[in-house]
Amino acid sequence: MKTENISILGSTGSIGTQSIETAKKCGFGVAALAAYSNTDMIERQIRELHPKKAALVDERAAADLKIRVADTDTKVLSGIEGVCECAAEEEADTVVNAVVGMAGLRPTLAAVEAGKKIALANKETLVAGGMLVTKKAKEKNVSILPVDSEHSAIFQCLQGKPANRALKKIILTASGGPFFGKTREQLKGVTLADALNHPNWTMGQKITVDSATMMNKGLELIEAVWLFEVDPSKIEIVVHRESIIHSMVEYDDNAVIAQLGLPDMKIPIQYALTYPERIPSLTGELDLTEIGKLTFYKPDYDTFVCMDICREAIKKGGLFPAFANSANEQANLMFRQGKIGFLQIGELIEKAMLGAPKVSDYTADDIDEADSLARSLVIKYSEKR
Repeated sequence: MKTENISILGSTGSIGTQSIETAKKCGFGVAALAAYSNTDMIERQIRELHPKKAALVDERAAADLKIRVADTDTKVLSGIEGVCECAAEEEADTVVNAVVGMAGLRPTLAAVEAGKKIALANKETLVAGGMLVTKKAKEKNVSILPVDSEHSAIFQCLQGKPANRALKKIILTASGGPFFGKTREQLKGVTLADALNHPNWTMGQKITVDSATMMNKGLELIEAVWLFEVDPSKIEIVVHRESIIHSMVEYDDNAVIAQLGLPDMKIPIQYALTYPERIPSLTGELDLTEIGKLTFYKPDYDTFVCMDICREAIKKGGLFPAFANSANEQANLMFRQGKIGFLQIGELIEKAMLGAPKVSDYTADDIDEADSLARSLVIKYSEKR
């Protein structure tokens, strides 16, 4: 396996830090780092990894970082423009995009434009701008390799598939989050601490709340449509509490192929970085006799409405998926801030979706406008309650 250099966007978050750990294990160099505002952590990363460039979105934090690492050779950049410059860094072969939320879209486009291989952990890139990103990736002959455990599993299960017509459906597994089996009545008073108590995965707050609302699975459904070029009707969601089977594919002959592994993000991160090769992993070996049993359930669409919101959004196409994503980002944030209740997340997204612009074609600027409108509608409707 040839040694590569990578850029890591979102380097101070959960996926970013695990990507650094994996890169060191694989012997890869780190050409650039980017984060939002965590100066302490990115300073430590700069001193350990010696990247050519580093960026912080927050202007003040970036100014502070520049002073802190003035004794190094790392060039410090700021704003989303700085993140995009890190994404396009000449010395990098692969860009790991682990930025949280819509902010990851323009860096992905910058990396694709620069011809970089993309290890994509930022699902919002394809949810909001799937048409733009996939079109540009084809033009530039750029590979987009999924880092989400579910999409990595699907990608692995599809290796060796003879043709698109052989695929009957994708079976997207979901842990069910911390509120599996709860009714809407039981969810009325849940707290942020309750929502962050995920049974299997350790993740950032935003994505953990998305898992609790099952919005995360809806967003993954939209992402799968773009990654694997399938109709949303061919994607089935199944709740699998143990998070051992990360997803499955079913072929026309009704054979089902699954990818299994411990719930550890370092497995899909490493596969994206080393594909098509496989090397020993930092993750432990799966022992099915210790697991004992694997269980499966149908999702509760009445209680967890976000899945159907996303399915309907991708069926409508255009800016509807971007709108759903941005409305969720705002509602999710407001719940984490204690401004709304848990059930209001889905309610506000549903209401905001009524104001989504109906277009078939769009630009990155159109996505930004839809983003602003979706957020403003969520805020507006929350204040009326």
